[in-house]
Amino acid sequence: MSVEYVRVVSLEERDLVTAAAVARRAGVGRAAVANWRKRYPDFPLPVSEAGSSALYSWQQVEKWLVTTGKADQLAASGRTSTGTQLLRDAGPDTDRDLSDLTAPELLARVMASVLPPLDDADEPAGHGPMVLDPAGVDGLLLGAVAERFGAQARLAGQVPDSHSAALVNASVRGVDLRVGRLIEEDLFADVAGKVRGVVCLPPQQKTWPSATLAADPRWRFGLPDPLDPDLAWVQACLALLSPRGVAVVAVSPVTAVRPSGRHVRDMLVRAGVLSAVIALPTGLTRDGEGATQLWVLEQREPGRGVAMIELSGLGDIRDVPLAYQVWRRLLEGGDPGVSRLVPTIELLDGETPLVPSRYVRRPVEPDPAELAAATERLRALYSDVGRALPQPVGRTGPALGDVVTIAELERSRALTLLPRDAEPRAGDILFRTMNREPVVATGTAADDRGVAQVIGVEPDRLDPYFFALFVRADALAAPVVNTHSALTRDDVRRCRVPRLPIAEQRRYGEAYRRLLELGRVATQLATVTGAVAAQTSYGLTTGALDPSALTPRETITTETAENEKRTT
Repeated sequence: MSVEYVRVVSLEERDLVTAAAVARRAGVGRAAVANWRKRYPDFPLPVSEAGSSALYSWQQVEKWLVTTGKADQLAASGRTSTGTQLLRDAGPDTDRDLSDLTAPELLARVMASVLPPLDDADEPAGHGPMVLDPAGVDGLLLGAVAERFGAQARLAGQVPDSHSAALVNASVRGVDLRVGRLIEEDLFADVAGKVRGVVCLPPQQKTWPSATLAADPRWRFGLPDPLDPDLAWVQACLALLSPRGVAVVAVSPVTAVRPSGRHVRDMLVRAGVLSAVIALPTGLTRDGEGATQLWVLEQREPGRGVAMIELSGLGDIRDVPLAYQVWRRLLEGGDPGVSRLVPTIELLDGETPLVPSRYVRRPVEPDPAELAAATERLRALYSDVGRALPQPVGRTGPALGDVVTIAELERSRALTLLPRDAEPRAGDILFRTMNREPVVATGTAADDRGVAQVIGVEPDRLDPYFFALFVRADALAAPVVNTHSALTRDDVRRCRVPRLPIAEQRRYGEAYRRLLELGRVATQLATVTGAVAAQTSYGLTTGALDPSALTPRETITTETAENEKRTT
């Protein structure tokens, strides 16, 4: 971890921080902080849980770290005789595992990494370069900027309300923060044309008040349509930039193609202020769903073209670059596989579509031999799956018999309803949110997703897979009225399973386990099949493959599938 300066934080000072800031100050990942909350009842409770972000007292957290002996994990340089803690400024946290980051946190880091290095050659004496977030709501963007530039950047931001201001102040200190209606109140008009860097993740809104703001001088490149709020934000960020400034703005992909925004896009391209369009992979967004683009904007001379960078095909959002040196090469069109510097005249073709995939084509065409080998392997695997399909056999023994509720099994100590935040063990039963079926815990990180209730079973009295198989009917049929679509403890206690000997339970459990495995394999095969089909389609469009070689040996249609249903 790089060290640029030392900050003194008094233990007596009230200091609210987010969980992410706790991790950053303690020098650990967010997963470690989450584990402390789960496993240690004495870990400090949040001071505030308004909205979706909890705030903690750093004074209480730091005291807990010292008391429990975890203080050696702090990014600390020692203690003074007066009881103050010397904390080094958290520079670029290169050691932190990216798997600890949520999609919004990773997006913030990506946006900060696109900004070029800062220097204060043109700044007034005593003033560092300003980096501003004009649409702050949680401090993630400014926190990422602080992690990258440290004390070198002078941070500023506008937030819509006091709660957002508290979140920003909890994430990063020393921000020139102003509260007012976003886009409607231009609270940084006093620094327009003087800001070195702007990072902006516009609020998710379908319209913006174009009629009431029509006379605003920020719309130099045309008044955006009411349905194009992102184009208003792009121009608002441009108005703030100094002659050497750079803005990175996240916009919806529809902004790049919607006909109502063509005139603004056309003007941005003609003026040369749009220097790059970066298509990010699906999931790297504010909410972890959908897709987004980054528009890089500069006050520069026209005629330099636009760098189109196509990263939407990356399989993992954590493969997106986080180093400016990489971005610089991509911004110069230095990687033909994913980037290209497109001349201005090529972009002005009527609708001015700013879609990187339209201008960047993969230089490597599919290899027919490799695709043929992959296809043959898929045929063999599908044959194996076909042989693994169950052969239904009618039950000839006695009926399943009586049922017993989970409440009765709990009283007999055959199972235990554990606290919701209990660490699941392999073999526990997990009732999940969003009305999903119960599953058997695997003892891995996958168990942490959407857990509503945890049941610990005694394996010598209850087979976990038998239990999960039979309890799912009642669990999925139970009426759920809460916002998380999750069963309550009382709902769970009413669920029933047959009363069977443990040997018979294990027969059912093994059969269900095999069915689950078959389902997982089938899902993976479907994914691989889709990839092969996509590669083959791409080979047809590039001329690498001839359609005459793709005549199927047997055609399966929806009509065929319906006939199969009727005969079974």
